[in-house]
Amino acid sequence: MSTPSDIKSVNLTTLNKFKENSEKFTCLTAYESTMASVISDCGVDVILVGDSLGMVIQGHDSTLPVTMDQLIYHLECVVKGNQRSHIMADMPFMSYSTDDLGLENAKRLMQAGANSVKVEGGEWISTMAKVLSDRGIPVCAHMGLTPQTINRIGGHNVQGRDPSQKEKIINEAKTLEKAGAAMLLLECVPGDLAKIISDELKIPVIGIGAGVHTDGQIMVVHDLLGISCLEKPPKFVKNFMENSASIQDAIKNYVNDVKDLKFPAANHTFK
Repeated sequence: MSTPSDIKSVNLTTLNKFKENSEKFTCLTAYESTMASVISDCGVDVILVGDSLGMVIQGHDSTLPVTMDQLIYHLECVVKGNQRSHIMADMPFMSYSTDDLGLENAKRLMQAGANSVKVEGGEWISTMAKVLSDRGIPVCAHMGLTPQTINRIGGHNVQGRDPSQKEKIINEAKTLEKAGAAMLLLECVPGDLAKIISDELKIPVIGIGAGVHTDGQIMVVHDLLGISCLEKPPKFVKNFMENSASIQDAIKNYVNDVKDLKFPAANHTFK
């Protein structure tokens, strides 16, 4: 098993090798330089500069108000503190409503220091995935619960429990891989569905509220530290500050628990 000290810089090749070798990898959000440095130094493989900053940093009740300029500001802060992690940046709400707009905004994120971009959506973003991939921009497709569509889906509900919806998510995941997506992120889906997709796709699959069988796990760092912006943290959240002596210990415990298949546990997983 690889250890953080073995890897000088995490890139897509590293993440693909993790999957090939059945080694789990870890991801956390970060929004500023100091925390990014700590997260990276503790061995987290991927840092996501997420539009979740709209809720945990700006105090909004959704991710929708976050702008490209705001995302880029936080991305540049994270890049300065990063030691070794792969940096993924979110494409904010409506920043990819057309292929041309998506290409321009993805270019801005990559020039600001991102190593990949994350785009929410299913089959409808397959053209976007191909456009970006063909131009050297790695795409992580975000499926399942997609927070930017909260007004359409009607809440933070588990996706993929209905057999027809389950089949649709599987088929769309395969379509996105074929279109050129470099990674897939599954949010709030049943653990058995996440396992099927992780087993059938060749690209790395990251989970949040998707069970233990995805190739990687991601958490919002504030949730990991027990300072969630939500009144009631989601089922899939674990407070790693409990029984940890420091922030660094909490992050290292998260990394170890993911790699040892101790997190997420059954009580963090949807059926």
